Amino acid sequence: MTGWNLTGKSARPRAATDPLPWERDSSHGPSAQGGAAAVGTPGATEDDERDPHILTVTQAVGLAGATLAELPPITVLGEVSGFRGPYGARGHCYFQIKDEASSLECIIWGGVYKASPYELRNGLKMRFTGKFEVYARTGKMSFQISRFEPVGEGLLRQQVAALAEKLRREGLMDEARKRPIPAFCTRVAVVTSLSGVVIDDVKRTLRRRNPLVELICVGSKVQGEGAEAELIDALGRAARIAPAVDCILLVRGGGSFEDLMTFNDEALARAVAASPVPVVTGIGHEPDTSICDMVSDRRCSTPTAAAESVAPAATELAELLSTRERRLATAMAGAVGTGRTDLARAAERATRAVEQRLAREGLALGALAQRPCLTRPDETVLRRAAELEQSADRLEGALARQQERWRAALDALTARFPAGTALLAAPQQALARAQERLAREGRTITAARDADLARQAAALDALSPLKVLARGYAIAYREDAVATSTAAFAPGDAIAVRFADGTVTGTVDTVAADARR
Repeated sequence: MTGWNLTGKSARPRAATDPLPWERDSSHGPSAQGGAAAVGTPGATEDDERDPHILTVTQAVGLAGATLAELPPITVLGEVSGFRGPYGARGHCYFQIKDEASSLECIIWGGVYKASPYELRNGLKMRFTGKFEVYARTGKMSFQISRFEPVGEGLLRQQVAALAEKLRREGLMDEARKRPIPAFCTRVAVVTSLSGVVIDDVKRTLRRRNPLVELICVGSKVQGEGAEAELIDALGRAARIAPAVDCILLVRGGGSFEDLMTFNDEALARAVAASPVPVVTGIGHEPDTSICDMVSDRRCSTPTAAAESVAPAATELAELLSTRERRLATAMAGAVGTGRTDLARAAERATRAVEQRLAREGLALGALAQRPCLTRPDETVLRRAAELEQSADRLEGALARQQERWRAALDALTARFPAGTALLAAPQQALARAQERLAREGRTITAARDADLARQAAALDALSPLKVLARGYAIAYREDAVATSTAAFAPGDAIAVRFADGTVTGTVDTVAADARR
């Protein structure tokens, strides 16, 4: 009997006499771990429970898991089937991979699936790398995948799809970013191979549709090694053409998916999106769509369609111009007719308005002409003169009467004045005596106060800092406060010195304290 030795890092055949892992240390045997002896089996004998070769279900599943864990990671090629997921917030995925004869249950954890640039769906042929594991609760074996990638053309298509999604998230495919192509292009640069039939098709199309369009050819490889770099350089040269072109045609003929992979290059796609001149692509045939088509300003199905889109046919332009000329003439005729009608109506309204205004002004002028000041100008002057004479007579009579009244009142006051003067003599004498007493008492009261105030003023004058300043002393200030020590200053501080006749401000250069203190 042979088996697998699970104690080492690598799997090797186990001899029949080799002990199982739990047999090497009795302290870690089934009894110590609550194994067969604890679980028991219906109908099992005591000898069965002591037999070390009989396992519990947990031990059997653990043995299988340990054995599979010893296997190194393997890579399996198969087709995706029964894909389910991503599930919930974690995003785990469950599916099978199969070939013609067998299938294998697989698990991809959400973090692994989200980090991968590829998406899974039924029918894809993929290459999966991972390890086997056993789910202890059900004993079910599955293949836990750590990396996956497509194979063959599917790989290329998956890579292109991943790049397209990346550029889409960056906004390079947004319609709002793309620039409009002029409706009437006069100078067009074409970037393609100069040795193929594509350039001849473009030239022939432009000559047929509109020979006035100037075509500038910029040659480049469109397939093979180094084609991407040449196309990027050609796009730059086309954008630097002076005078500037209206647009750039990036075209090539049909081919297989691998032949068109040049136009799925990320650097070339970014160069197309960053071109200062609008880019029109015509790559391959109708079903073919490349990354450059997606990021270009206009995508056409073929090179011929791209040339037609930037050069409307001369006959179409002539017909369009004729149609617009007729529409413009009709519109102008209508506008002129409408304007003429409006002008006639406005003239009628203006005539009526002027006539009505003249009639009103004539009536007003007639009314003014009938006024007496205009018909008999001297009558007003004579009436005013008569009124003035009457007013003068009334004023003269009133003044004479008023003077008589004033004269009578003055005579009456003159007769009363001597008696009033005699009555004022006694009060005047009493007032004079009261004034003398008031002056005498005031001098007596203020004499003591004057002496006290003089003493206090003399003391205050003796203590005044201004008196000290007048003797040649000064007061130093630091920040609006009196400084009493050199310790209040440091070099660089502001200082203000108050003298008797003003203040001097400056900056402290040095501080020297008196050593005696």
